[in-house]
Amino acid sequence: MPGPKTPCRVCVVGVGAVGQELLRVLRQRRFPASQLTVLARSARDISVDGAAYRVQAISEKALQGQAIVLFAGTEGEKGAAVTFSPAAIRSGAVCIDNGSDFRMKPEVPLVIPEVNAGDLKNHKGLIANPNCSTIQMVAALAPIHRAFGLKRIIVSTYQAASGAGSKAAESLLTETSCLLADKPVPAPQALPQQLGFNVFPQIGPFEELGYTSEEWKMVRETQKILHDETIAITATTVRVPVLDAHSESIYFETVKPAGVGGIKDLWRASPGIALVEEPEYPMPIQAAHRDEVFVGRLRPDPKIENAFACWVVSDNLRKGAALNAVQIAECLIKPSP
Repeated sequence: MPGPKTPCRVCVVGVGAVGQELLRVLRQRRFPASQLTVLARSARDISVDGAAYRVQAISEKALQGQAIVLFAGTEGEKGAAVTFSPAAIRSGAVCIDNGSDFRMKPEVPLVIPEVNAGDLKNHKGLIANPNCSTIQMVAALAPIHRAFGLKRIIVSTYQAASGAGSKAAESLLTETSCLLADKPVPAPQALPQQLGFNVFPQIGPFEELGYTSEEWKMVRETQKILHDETIAITATTVRVPVLDAHSESIYFETVKPAGVGGIKDLWRASPGIALVEEPEYPMPIQAAHRDEVFVGRLRPDPKIENAFACWVVSDNLRKGAALNAVQIAECLIKPSP
């Protein structure tokens, strides 16, 4: 399916945390939209960084004539992407979905532009944005996979409240205020457990073998993006009391001999990656509202050859969601070489 011509009509569906970040990123990167339409379940007026947007109620008619549709709304069979993407594609649009509904469909490319932009040539009108925790891990490990191969990955995530939506972030602030004031903490609504002054190892429902849906996403999406089902991956995903930016502790083994210096050189040369050496590690407060995937604390396993540990941090609403989707759209409008 050929890419849209530029400038083109762009539509954002959903105005929650990711939807608003999409509007912010489109504006900051000066995406060449001849017309920007914003849709949600109900009509309203919103403001993002002082810019006013008129939100229209979503309908098949509102999607007609759009060139690129960015879905940021609810997942599942009643979600906007499942409900409305077929009509948008029939009318000639290319849909980029931030949710999980289509990621593992064999015919749908799952894309991180710095890693596998070539997969876009096979799209049939629908492209999936990977999970936020998958994006930052794969962005950091893909250069290593290309140069040395990857045999095994063990990852533990430390995921911010905003990864569960704006209501979860608001809950964290409310719980923290109550705890500091020695007041009763309201029962959790947006998350399965209290997050204020707490961490818990559950993101998504528990599934096969006792792993959560988020953990299985990291396994399956990583293998699909890297086109390598031989990589053994074990994930533990943890929610922590941080507002924005996910952190990950990653242990990996390479197939070919590798060294700390060679891996650092790969990161320095990789677009979108920022190697942090002073101090030794990046933190969420540094990564929040930034586009880069920050890497640091690279060190070898003292007992196992070609095995390493590192620390990776990235803003889950930017590179983990909105920025990656807009970068996919930018790839679509690039002229063919």
